[in-house]
Parts: sequence; structure tokens; C-alpha cells
Amino acid sequence: MKLVTYIPTPDAGSRHEGRAGLLYNSTQVLDVETLLGWARRVGTSLPSRPAPVTMLDLLRQEQEGMAAVRAALATAEQARPEDLSVESGLVHELAGVALRAPVPDAPSFRDFYTFEQHVKAARARRGAGMIPEWYQIAVFYFSNTSELYGHNETVPYPRLSQEVDFELEMAAVVGREGRDLSAEEAPDYIAGYTVLNDWSARDLWRQEQSLNMGPAKGKDFATSFGPYLVTPDELAEKRIGTGAEERFDLQMAGRINGDQLTSDNAKNMYYTFPQMMERASQHVRLRPGDIIGSGTCGTGCILELGTERHRWLLPGDVLEMEIERLGILRNTVGRGQED
Repeated sequence: MKLVTYIPTPDAGSRHEGRAGLLYNSTQVLDVETLLGWARRVGTSLPSRPAPVTMLDLLRQEQEGMAAVRAALATAEQARPEDLSVESGLVHELAGVALRAPVPDAPSFRDFYTFEQHVKAARARRGAGMIPEWYQIAVFYFSNTSELYGHNETVPYPRLSQEVDFELEMAAVVGREGRDLSAEEAPDYIAGYTVLNDWSARDLWRQEQSLNMGPAKGKDFATSFGPYLVTPDELAEKRIGTGAEERFDLQMAGRINGDQLTSDNAKNMYYTFPQMMERASQHVRLRPGDIIGSGTCGTGCILELGTERHRWLLPGDVLEMEIERLGILRNTVGRGQED
């Protein structure tokens, strides 16, 4: 399944609002709450719990909630086209809605550092060698969930920066509560995967690094992800390995104004998502809706490529982050709030 958070009227609602939807026939969105009510009325056996309205509502119902949506979708796929009408509020044309971040109110966001090529190349740009400990510990930092942006949303330029960058990543969303997970069991706790752009203000980040802190203001002004949340079964034929070694053979590409700068593959992660989740859950509780970022892929940012390949971002730039099977996440750089 491809799950979305959407606003029925493109100009209505804030970034942190939206209803849970299901991509249908590639061109339509089925409203999850309405779909479950309709499926129940036509005789589909579903759990007797309230239908989720938002994506976080759905994720908090864990496996039972996902199973109910799958059952309702199966019923819809057998229905006559006239039974799925726009007038009922069940179906919306994808072109007529606004997408938000798949989980616009995520409880937390941990971003890891897992692509060896990126780590080596970015450090070499600073004249630094590889850190031996990087091969021993999957490290991450916490970022800000109040500034999450979705597909086609404009991302404001941070006014105190002059070196704004993109970072192409893959992200997993937690679908079950768990603590002290093993990497072997962690795949069962992933609700789905999506494309992530971890926007960065490199000059602000350097200030923080000089004080042995951060990243904080160099990262917290924006993160975009989407366009949808793809459930693991959709990627089965692209899976490499199982349990702790589960990876996906998915091509990754990043473009600025149509100029492709990034080319890598998600299978090149040194640490897998199950290994990241094991580290993330040590001593703490992961919750449905928590976001786990992979870190930047190889050639996945201007910092790694160098400004001789592409200047820092400017207002008006259009960025497209693409991962095979996960879709294209498109954002435009806007002006700062005080410009």
C-alpha cells in the first residue's frame, strides 16, 4: 500500500493537519476513515474500533489497523467503479488534493549516518580522514518535528544562512511500539518507507561544530518527506537479505532545477534500518510514527560534491529527490520569512 496524508482542498489546512489516505489506481486517493466505514457497510469484517482519521491514528492501531485497511482496500478493488464515487467523499482525485508529510505530527525524528561513501567524501572535503569508531556504532542525532514539509510544499529559506544544502535520504517510519529491539526482530516494527530531504544550513552547522555541539540550528529549520509511505510488502522483490541484514535494491537520484547531481542505491547503506532501530531503541521506547532517517546517500548533497559542481541553494530552486518505488519528493525553496 501507498499511504498519504492529504488535505482535500489544496489551499486549506496547515502543514500539521491532514487526513490519512490511500493511493488508488495511481491517480486517486481513498480516504481511510470513509473507506473503512464504507467497507463495513457492504459487509467486510473489520475490527470494532474507531476508524482512524489521521496517519498517526492509523499507526497507533499498529498491525490491526493496517490489516483493516488492507481488507477494506481488497473490498474496494472488487467494487464497481460507480460504487466508489467522488460525491461520497470516499474518493478524491490526486491532482485535486494537497499532500502533506506522510506523518506530519511525528513524535520524534532520529537521523542516522549510514552511507560510507558520503561520510568519507564529506570528511575528505574538510581534509579529515575516516573515523574508525564509525564502523562500530550507528550514530544519529535528533531533529525537529515541528518543521516537517510534504511533497510540493515550499520550504522557507533560513534567513541567517547563506549556505543552504539538500540531503537525499531514505526513511523508515515505526509502526509498532517497542523497546530494546534486536536487529533481527526490527523489520516487523517498520510500517513503511519514504523519501527524505534533510535540509541543511552548512554555515550555521559549522558554528555549532566549532563548539562541539549540534547539529541543531543547522538542521532544524526544515525536513521534507513523502510523497507517500510505502508499506514493506510493496518492496518485497527489491529486498536483499533478511532480519538484521535486510536491505533494499532501490536506485536514488537527486536533482536541482532538473540537473541530476545524485546517483546511489539504498543497498549501499553500511548499517541497515533494522540495525538503526536496534540502536535507536536501546534503553528507550520507540513509538508508532517515529521517523528513522538513513543519513545522506553517496553524492547526496552539495557539501560532498563541492560548490564547483553546484552552488548553494537559492530561493526559487526546485529540488526533486527520487527513490525507486518510493516516488519523487519535490519542493521549492522559498524566501525567508522576513524577506
